[in-house]
Amino acid sequence: MPESDHPKMDSWLSKLSDEVGKPDKECYFIGHSLGCITILRYLERLEATEKIGGAVFVAAFDDDLGIKELAASNFFLKPVDWVKVNEHCNNFVAIFSDNDYYVSLDHSDVFKKKLEAKVIVKHAMGHLNEKSGVRELPDVLEAVLKMSS
Repeated sequence: MPESDHPKMDSWLSKLSDEVGKPDKECYFIGHSLGCITILRYLERLEATEKIGGAVFVAAFDDDLGIKELAASNFFLKPVDWVKVNEHCNNFVAIFSDNDYYVSLDHSDVFKKKLEAKVIVKHAMGHLNEKSGVRELPDVLEAVLKMSS
């Protein structure tokens, strides 16, 4: 994504929109960390008739986690419009780690409640990224395959 060291919502949403083109029910999204809120903001902005097949969120959150760089990113100026998000998709999986050093497990409750997401909690996998030693996450592929069948 553009300027990943200093992310800005508008540039990330523009990049995502350009990559996706016209979304449809055969379109599945996978996001990690800040990529998850990008997907949520993207879904909020879709036209009323536009629907996607599903989304998998890894280490997802819906607030700035008290991190000043995230607060400055513009992703969190307003709460997520969960109703709009649900209008465009009804197939969500959210994957968390029980020892993520950024994202507490409390966020899993938000995604379960607001999106009726299937929640998967992995044990001792940190932020579910390469820095945490995670190079593969088969649960993501399994989730997308289940959504698309």
